[in-house]
Amino acid sequence: MKADRLLEIVALLQNHEKLTTHQLVDHLHVSSRTILRDMDTLSALGIPIVAERGRAGGWKLMDHFRSQLSGMSMTELKALFILPSDKVLKDLGIPTKGRDIRLNMLSSLQGNRKHAVRPYLEKVYIDTGTWKPSKERMEEFNVVQQAVFEEKKLYIVYENAKGEQRERLISPLGLVAKGSAWYVVATVETGDIRNFKLSRIKDSKLVREPIVKPETFSLATYWNESKEQFVQTLPSYEATVLAHDSIIHRLTFTGKFVENIQVGHRDDEWVTVNLCFHDEQEITEYVLGFGGRMKLVTPKHLIGRIVQQASAVIQQYASDEEPTNETKEGL
Repeated sequence: MKADRLLEIVALLQNHEKLTTHQLVDHLHVSSRTILRDMDTLSALGIPIVAERGRAGGWKLMDHFRSQLSGMSMTELKALFILPSDKVLKDLGIPTKGRDIRLNMLSSLQGNRKHAVRPYLEKVYIDTGTWKPSKERMEEFNVVQQAVFEEKKLYIVYENAKGEQRERLISPLGLVAKGSAWYVVATVETGDIRNFKLSRIKDSKLVREPIVKPETFSLATYWNESKEQFVQTLPSYEATVLAHDSIIHRLTFTGKFVENIQVGHRDDEWVTVNLCFHDEQEITEYVLGFGGRMKLVTPKHLIGRIVQQASAVIQQYASDEEPTNETKEGL
């Protein structure tokens, strides 16, 4: 992208006293005409670039110009040199050249500052993807991104968690990458702000009508407050179980359904464990999933439900069960 190339040109000129157009062409793999246009753009942006003609000529930065890197605090520099997620950049359509650009910037630092920030570039890697390739598709990502950046309204067909689809007219305010998933934050017809998961947008159409952005809206502030409110509204159901010693490591290793785990009194091979879930169905399914190696103690009113569901499972497989030798002899 042009913005990346402009930044790289500035970094190159800061690290070299002078560079010719030919040298820049070789390094950036673009035409000489592109380099000339980029120099005009940088000059228009206020970067003091001068061209020296003649055999020893070339492009250089004026002597009084200093990179903003030299004025940054150490904390700011460390944050700058942590590379963003390759997945996030790829989703946004940005070439993943961040490391090359930062290496050029790193060479412009001196002494202790270079030594202090180098580990953040070389020893920290952010991976927001999943262990296995995600099956979720974001077919409408480009259209949604365009609407966000151009501040235009958007028609979408959105599928909720129940699989129901509905047409919505939204005013996109921003994109949020949460783990491996993307969300678009937008105002809806009522003026309320909502979050829409990109993988659930089944169709979209850009509307050439500008959005009206809420006053003092901050995407980061809104998202953090929204996330906190969502967590607070989640129901909480506590359960006490007896877990066999052989599965304790599995309980403490995963947190997909269990919100909180407290391992208590140990009696021979059985351990008292306090768990916290989002609903009662999660409790019954979780306990049943461990078969005879977990027993529900409280809440007692769910014990009958577990017995019923366990009986239903037995009946479901009873007709498919292969007869044992003893059964065959009885026949």
